[in-house]
Amino acid sequence: MGAVAGMAIPAVQADGVRHTVNYQLTPAQTTWNLRSALNVAALNCLEPKYDPILQGYKGLLKTHARGLSSANRTLESEFRQKYGPGFRDVLDGYMTQVYNYFALPPARNSFCEASLAVSLELPLVAQGDLDAFAARSLPRIEGVFDDFFRAYEQYRVEVARWDAEYNPTALTATVSGYVNPLDPAVTVPPGATTVGAMPALPPSNAPAPEPVIVLTQPAATPREAPATLPTTVPVIVETQGAGEPPSITLPPGSRK
Repeated sequence: MGAVAGMAIPAVQADGVRHTVNYQLTPAQTTWNLRSALNVAALNCLEPKYDPILQGYKGLLKTHARGLSSANRTLESEFRQKYGPGFRDVLDGYMTQVYNYFALPPARNSFCEASLAVSLELPLVAQGDLDAFAARSLPRIEGVFDDFFRAYEQYRVEVARWDAEYNPTALTATVSGYVNPLDPAVTVPPGATTVGAMPALPPSNAPAPEPVIVLTQPAATPREAPATLPTTVPVIVETQGAGEPPSITLPPGSRK
């Protein structure tokens, strides 16, 4: 299963960073999000070569039970301090977003590879060193998604360029960001959730984010279209079986 045409992705913001669920994390969030990533990997990466992921996740829960419990308590305290009595809804909405983010279908293969590499290192992590390990390891997993987002953005630019020349209809692409409720610049309104529009599961009760315009193509004089898209398109759209959406494949050389 791949990306569908027109899917929304988190944009790179003015600070030069893509604001995903893993942006501006506290140390407790970093540890807990790594645990969440490996949980998703243990459930979704089912080929035999990925068996060490499940074993590593089980070992994580057993060996680092105290560290995980501490991270969870700290995380709840951070949300409670910022959001008061209603913190649980905000925290639950954020964690739904986190799990859905790591389950993003187009990034699955590379996500499983990165999770496998991290899992193989887990037995070497001493008790008390989990936070430091998470700080080193979560960016490796996050890089998988950034690779996909950049490849998809480039694909969209190339298709828009082709459309402008051969299919001149105005094209406007919008993106939806993710939200980390503990980001100092973010405050989730009472009663709102932070479930984004992009993940595998649809948002529930989430207000639609304001669209960010990232690309607009003006009308142009049509020309005869070539039989295929330009060969420089770095992301390949593959035809699926009946009833399945087209898939997006990362270009050669992307992080595995």
